[in-house]
Amino acid sequence: QVQLVESGGGLVQAGGSLRLSCVASVRIFSNYAMGWFRQAPGKEREVAATISTSGDHTYYADSMKGRFTISRDNAKNTVFLQMDSLKPEDTAVYYCAATRSYYDSVHYSRAEYDYWGQGTQVTVSS
Repeated sequence: QVQLVESGGGLVQAGGSLRLSCVASVRIFSNYAMGWFRQAPGKEREVAATISTSGDHTYYADSMKGRFTISRDNAKNTVFLQMDSLKPEDTAVYYCAATRSYYDSVHYSRAEYDYWGQGTQVTVSS
């Protein structure tokens, strides 16, 4: 069983930055590919960024490319999402997710992830 706890959300003005963190309670964190997803009110949950087990491979949704950076620290069981140049349309609940991965590859689909955090609210004001 994997437990995920996110932190770092909050209220920020457009153009500002936030850094989300997610700590995983698991014995071997490097066995899991990780992802950040987000869900805005009235919309489906969508992928923001994902990272492979080693951290060498990453994936970003088109609207996040160049503004968001996903990274991980396997020694600290933590994955990060650095969000810069935030826009009001980035307002959403952001979820951390994990999936057991036997290859060092990224996983794009929400359906591939078995474990989810409780989410952290990000609000960007205009």
